[in-house]
Amino acid sequence: MKTYPYFLANEPEQPNTDLEVKDKYSGEVIAKVAQADSGSLARAIAAAAEAAEPMRRLKPYVRQQILQHCVKRFEERAEELALSLCREAGKPISVSRGEVTRLIDTFRIAAEESVRIGGEVHNLEISERAAGYRGFDQRVPVGPCAFISPFNFPLNLVAHKVAPAIAAGCPFVLKPASRTPIGAILIGEILAETDLPPGAFSILPCDREAAGLLTTDERLKLLSFTGSPEVGWDLKAKAGKKKVVLELGGNAGCIVDEDADLDDAVDRIITGAFYQSGQSCISVQRILIHESVYESFRDKLVAKTKQLKMGDPRDEDTFIGPVISESDGERLKKWIDQAVDHGATVLCGGNREGVMVEATLLENVPEDLPICADEAFGPVAVLSRFTDFGQALAQVNDSRYGLQAGVFTRSIDHMLRAWDELVVGGVIVGDIPSWRVDNMPYGGVKDSGHGREGIRYAIEDMTERRLLVIRTPGVAE
Repeated sequence: MKTYPYFLANEPEQPNTDLEVKDKYSGEVIAKVAQADSGSLARAIAAAAEAAEPMRRLKPYVRQQILQHCVKRFEERAEELALSLCREAGKPISVSRGEVTRLIDTFRIAAEESVRIGGEVHNLEISERAAGYRGFDQRVPVGPCAFISPFNFPLNLVAHKVAPAIAAGCPFVLKPASRTPIGAILIGEILAETDLPPGAFSILPCDREAAGLLTTDERLKLLSFTGSPEVGWDLKAKAGKKKVVLELGGNAGCIVDEDADLDDAVDRIITGAFYQSGQSCISVQRILIHESVYESFRDKLVAKTKQLKMGDPRDEDTFIGPVISESDGERLKKWIDQAVDHGATVLCGGNREGVMVEATLLENVPEDLPICADEAFGPVAVLSRFTDFGQALAQVNDSRYGLQAGVFTRSIDHMLRAWDELVVGGVIVGDIPSWRVDNMPYGGVKDSGHGREGIRYAIEDMTERRLLVIRTPGVAE
C-alpha cells in the first residue's frame, strides 16, 4: 500500500498516515495520505504570505518555464496519473486518460497566458482640466490564494486553480477533496521539482474544521471554491474582504428541437448524461424534447443507453463506473423510487448495487421532485416533452441553478433566442451542456456560482489593475 505526504511550503511532509483513500469500485484501501491539522494550515498560510513578494517579482518567462516543465512531466507520467485517477475516483480508464489530457491542456494554456498579462493605455484627456495627463495600468497579483477543489475532477479542477495562480504570480494553499487527494499530491510532486519560491504552494488534505482558516484568514486575498451550493455560499458569507469565486452545482437542461439530427443528439446526450456516471455539475439531467419527435428520440435514447457497459473502471470497455460512495448510491435510488411513487415511468435502469447505479432514464416525473429540481450528480436523466420553443426555454429557466444549457436545433432564430433568454452561464448549441474546453469562460449564475474560470478569466480574478497617471508640466489647461 502506498503512502503519500502532503506539501507544506513546497516541501513534502509525512507527520501521519491518517487519511485512507479507497478504490471506489472494490472498496479496498489503496493508499494512506498525510492529513493536515489547523496548525499546518496556519504554517502554510504564513509561508504563502512570505512568498507573495518573491512570486510577484518572478519574471513572466520564468513562470512560463515552470508551467512548461509541468506540462512535460505530466506527459511523461500520463498513464500513472490516469491509473491513480481511475482507482481513487472510480472513473473508467478511458475517461481518466481524457482528464489527464485536459490537465495537460490547462497547464499549457496557462503557460501561454503567463506572458500575455498586459495592461492598457488610457486616454485621460477627456476635458480641458485633464490636458497633459496620460494614464496606464498594469495587472498585479492579488497575493496569496486559498483553493478548495472537489472529488469529481481531482486533476483538472485542481489545475484550473493552480495553473492560473502560477501564471499570475500568486502563492496558494490548496485543500483537495479528502475522497480523492492523490491527484493533487502528484501535481505537488511535480511542482516541487521547479524553482518556485519557498512557500509558493502548499497542498494539504484536511477536514472541514481545519480548512476554516482558508476562508477566514485575512492574509489570503482570494478564495476559489468548487463544490456544493450550500457549502459555497456559506464560505462566501464568512470570507470577509477577500475575493470569492464559486463554481457550484447544476441540473443542466438540454433541448432537442423538432428539426434536430436525432441520431447525433442521442449520441451526444448519452455522453452528457452518463459520462463518469453523471458526476459532473454540467451533466445532462433534464432532457426536453419537442413533441413531434419525442417518441422517436426516446426510443433511440433508451436503446443506446441499454447498451452501455457497467463495471470495473479499469476495464477498457467500461462506460458506467461507480458513484463516489454508497451513500450517494442510496440517495439516487431513493430519488428514483420517489419519482416512481409519484407516477414516473422508468424507461431503463433504476437499480443499484452498492456503489453501482444503473444508467437510468425516467419520464413523466413531476418537476418539483428532487430528481428534477435538485442536482442528481449520478447516472440519471429525466425526459419531458414540449410543444413550443419558448415553453422549453422557460422550463430550463425554472430552476435555482444556471450553469450551462444545451440546445439541439438548426434554427438560427432559436439559437439566438436561447442565447438571449436562457439564464445560464453558457449556452451550447448543437451539443450538450456538459461540453467544456479549458480556455473558455466557464461558470454559472443563480445557485450555480459566482465568477468565471478558464485560464485567462481566472487570471483576471487573481490580479488587480494598478493605475499610473503621468502629468506633463506646462501643457495648457
